[in-house]
Amino acid sequence: MTQVHEGGCHCGGLRYRLRGALTDVAHCHCTICRRVSGAPVVTWVTLALGDFQWLNEEAQCYVAPASCRRYFCGRCGAHVALVTEHSPQSIDVTVATLDRPEDVRPNRHIWVGTRLPWLHLDEDLPGELGERL
Repeated sequence: MTQVHEGGCHCGGLRYRLRGALTDVAHCHCTICRRVSGAPVVTWVTLALGDFQWLNEEAQCYVAPASCRRYFCGRCGAHVALVTEHSPQSIDVTVATLDRPEDVRPNRHIWVGTRLPWLHLDEDLPGELGERL
């Protein structure tokens, strides 16, 4: 039986569904994620684009940098997902927007070269200077 997970933005204007096991979960420390989220780290789950579905309204899209499309709610501003040209067959979804984020366990850190020195989060996980594609 295929696992089904749902989530959405803060105001409920955007809802989505994910199909499959959520196994590729990473804490991202890049400066771009920090700037667009206003948070010191963003935790993402990556899955095949075909396993993702918007359930109601279409998300707004912001292109930053030129190789990355970031999807967010036009009402509450919640950052929900992104797709990069480097990996166009997959989508990254913010774990914090899942209805049950507690069911997902991160298994790595990415962009650790720009990690904030005062942030200590899951130190036992492996770290990568970039992101494996």
